[in-house]
Amino acid sequence: MPTATYRLQLQPAFPFAAAATAVPYLASLGVSHLHLSPVLEAVPGSTHGYDVVDHARVREELGGEEGLRALARTAREHGMGLVADIVPNHMAMAPRHNHALWEVLREGPDSPYARWFDIDWEAGHGRLLLPVLGGPVGTEHGRLVVDGDVLRHHDHAFPLRAGTEGLPVAELLDAQWYRPVWWRLARTELNYRRFFSISELIGVRVEDPEVFEATHAKILQLLHEGVLDGLRVDHPDGLADPDGYLARLHAASGGRWTVVEKILADGELLPPSWPVAGTTGYDALRRVDGLFTDRAGADELRTAYRRFAAPQTDRGGDWAATARRAAYQVLTHELAAETDRLTRVAARLCAGSPELALRDRAPWALRTALVELLVRMRVYRPYASGNAAAVVTEEAAEEARRAFAVPEEAGAVDVVRRLLTEPDGAGVAAGDGADRAELRTRFAQTASALRAKSVEDTAFYRYVPLLSTTEVGGDPGRPGVCPEEFHAYCARVQRDWPATGTVVTTHDTKRSADVRAALAVLTECPARWAELIAEVTLPEEGVLDGQLAWAAWQTVFGLGPAAAERVREALLKHVREAGLYTSWTEQEPPYEEAVAAFVAAGPCGPPGERVAAFRTALEPHVRANVLGTALVQLTMPGVPDVYQGTEGEYRALVDPDNRRPVSFPPEAPGEKDALTAAALRLRARRPDAFGTTATYAPLTAEGPAAAHCVAFARSGEVVTAVTRLSLRLAEAGGWRETRLALPPGRWSDVLAADREFTGHTRVADLFDRRPVALLERVAQD
Repeated sequence: MPTATYRLQLQPAFPFAAAATAVPYLASLGVSHLHLSPVLEAVPGSTHGYDVVDHARVREELGGEEGLRALARTAREHGMGLVADIVPNHMAMAPRHNHALWEVLREGPDSPYARWFDIDWEAGHGRLLLPVLGGPVGTEHGRLVVDGDVLRHHDHAFPLRAGTEGLPVAELLDAQWYRPVWWRLARTELNYRRFFSISELIGVRVEDPEVFEATHAKILQLLHEGVLDGLRVDHPDGLADPDGYLARLHAASGGRWTVVEKILADGELLPPSWPVAGTTGYDALRRVDGLFTDRAGADELRTAYRRFAAPQTDRGGDWAATARRAAYQVLTHELAAETDRLTRVAARLCAGSPELALRDRAPWALRTALVELLVRMRVYRPYASGNAAAVVTEEAAEEARRAFAVPEEAGAVDVVRRLLTEPDGAGVAAGDGADRAELRTRFAQTASALRAKSVEDTAFYRYVPLLSTTEVGGDPGRPGVCPEEFHAYCARVQRDWPATGTVVTTHDTKRSADVRAALAVLTECPARWAELIAEVTLPEEGVLDGQLAWAAWQTVFGLGPAAAERVREALLKHVREAGLYTSWTEQEPPYEEAVAAFVAAGPCGPPGERVAAFRTALEPHVRANVLGTALVQLTMPGVPDVYQGTEGEYRALVDPDNRRPVSFPPEAPGEKDALTAAALRLRARRPDAFGTTATYAPLTAEGPAAAHCVAFARSGEVVTAVTRLSLRLAEAGGWRETRLALPPGRWSDVLAADREFTGHTRVADLFDRRPVALLERVAQD
């Protein structure tokens, strides 16, 4: 099992060979394993690797299998192993590079590869929709050219069905197993499962044992031959049967350390039956961030934001209402095709039911019931191993019924809920079990896509009182975590999932941990922030909307000095994701030009200098949050994953900003680098103090500022202590005679070997050099 992992973003500009040159530095840092982004063959030029085209080959652009094996050997020579990211849910919709998909397009549903992909042939009248054209067929932007036995559209190429090459174009198109169309038709006509609403990624049916074997053979070979030591599973919620998949993977891998990218909602627990080490760590991220957020101050910020921006309740004013509206919008737009498919299955089940009460249901009523239940999901999806009735709740059903004007029509909600939650066979005709299974599966898959698109990719960009809370796995409606909640979470993790992953920055976080740590300071001075923003946001600067301004000023405060281009690009992505005035598919150039002008004149112009000065004044408190966040994540229960470059100061915004290359070793290591190395080396030196048999014990300070010291002991051998809400602390008079009772024995400061502590230690002495402390028990003579 790893003691700590280090995430590397592989790409053609940073292949296996480049990773190998970083190994000596990373080994000295104290990590036990390199955590590699996907290593299998991907679309040429891909900078992330999640667009896999061939599961049987290691990516040539990264150095191929020999390059990966060489990296593994180098890692082994330095006492390190490799963990790889795998992508079971989808492949790239790139026929030119994806041989399996090419064969399906050429041979249709009779192709041996047809079972690989989640295609609804019936809905497409026997043809696979390809939403790749720049315009309707027959127009200049939808022009198709026959080139021998290939059909081309710009860079796209598709195989022609045997014997159709010489047909007139119209007949030729009708004769294919696919239908190339204008990309906008994907919204309503799509007949294959995809990754969220990304039509360029087609769903893979790994629930089929043969497909599982074909798509996992290479990865399993690399595991069994010792090239890889563990796995990170990307997006298992998209699968038809996550429970079955993870059980099969566990058996096939020999029980290797595996974590899953599972986003747990507040109060949701990881299914206990899953044979995995835990999650990739977004649940830990939410708790660590919350620890350094003042809940009362966050409420004051929200009030100031509403006063400044005057957002509509469901367009950024209230979190729950904003998330709900976004969910309705996603279901009727981006996921309209998925909603239609659910409706068809439900209607088919009802029409064939032996219960007459289920038969007389209009498709529109079933669709409405499905939509109303989906938008009220509080978690990403139900699982076969869980209680579906506890996910698709009666409370949600009661609310859903109110969407119907006629009470009798609201019975469709009860029908749908029964089909989703009752035992197999209840109210279903013999032979309809497949339809029942499909309804449940599609509902679960649609629910997870909806949650991701409506919450993470839409509502998080509309509701902006405090940007540090709008993070993957976060709950902006409930900012802040008190120390008691944090300790309870850590105790539960150590008891139930001691080898789970923990993260604070990833390739998917919208802002790096250091940026969020800075933003959290604003919860300690909400009135001062609101006053400053009112002063620097002048009407004559042409502010388009208050929500954008509020988000923009937070962005430059959190990021600190940076190139204006980075800020502008991040904010343009922000407004497109929000979709209030422009979007990725319906861009409004005048609005986007005005956004860029505002950013240049305001946040990145002279007024931005006042915000920079404000941050400089708060730098000691930013420092306390940055170091505290790092130390807590590195020493709390679980296996910490360090994202590339974040061992030191790392300020990044949403991708692609957070995927910029980093230097190994860092060019100018600083205080955070030293802290990270000390904690990781301590974990490597004393694995039993942090591992699966370790213990976690909260330590409580006493005195006037006790609430500002958060501390815990690991296995009675290591103590972590950090400063919480340091600005509030300073305003209240500092530590004074606050003391922390250390466990029995002598304790050495890991960051300063000349310092030792015993007994009831004055917190002011403990933190006299830095706002955090990492102590190690001194062996008795």
